[in-house]
Amino acid sequence: MTITEQRTQTYGYPDLPGLMGLMTGDEKHGPAATSTLDVLWVLYDRVLRVGPDSADAPGRDRFLLSKGHGPMAYYAVLAAKGFLPVDRLPGFGSYDSPLGHHPDRTLVPGVEIGSGSLGHGLPIAVGTALGLRAQGLHDPAVWTLIGDAELDEGSNHEAIAFAGPAGLDRLHTVVVDNSSASYARPGGIAARFEAAGWSARTADGRDHEALYAAFTAPHPGRPHVVVARVEPKNA
Repeated sequence: MTITEQRTQTYGYPDLPGLMGLMTGDEKHGPAATSTLDVLWVLYDRVLRVGPDSADAPGRDRFLLSKGHGPMAYYAVLAAKGFLPVDRLPGFGSYDSPLGHHPDRTLVPGVEIGSGSLGHGLPIAVGTALGLRAQGLHDPAVWTLIGDAELDEGSNHEAIAFAGPAGLDRLHTVVVDNSSASYARPGGIAARFEAAGWSARTADGRDHEALYAAFTAPHPGRPHVVVARVEPKNA
């Protein structure tokens, strides 16, 4: 039984395109949104231990969206899971809507961070994992979703280099790879993380079963990264 069935949700994966279609206006960043859709759904439907009734619970899993531009897919999934009313979606991006072009943790239930500057999500996730460890909270998992182009930002590499030796095994990162990075990584993206002591998997970013297997792969004593490959941004 999936988390969705346990919570008797009204909406499922086939409904997501329709929910995204409710959001109109300029600056939708459609490719940035649709590239994350399947990753977000599998995480919220089958992996993350968090829901509308536990969004503030100390023992919840934390999901940090670093790839915050083009959040339509994120809002659609949150609405499908009951974090926010579906009737808020049509106001996306308007002056009086809580659903801005970047998610705001003070306005949208279930949002953990205010996304904005690219490259800051993984460092915040490292700090979150360290903070939970310091509090003796060893069960909550910390997940962050970044784009491959964000790896052009040096702050990510400092976080990658720290997390491996620190043994942050409750830290998980998903890199959505749509070939938009400016610089190639020798050996590929996964190799960059592995060199710093991370566990790494690469999966088809549209294959739900492959994503679930990669997300739930064991990685004792090490942080874990999943590189989710999707169609190129300009395809």
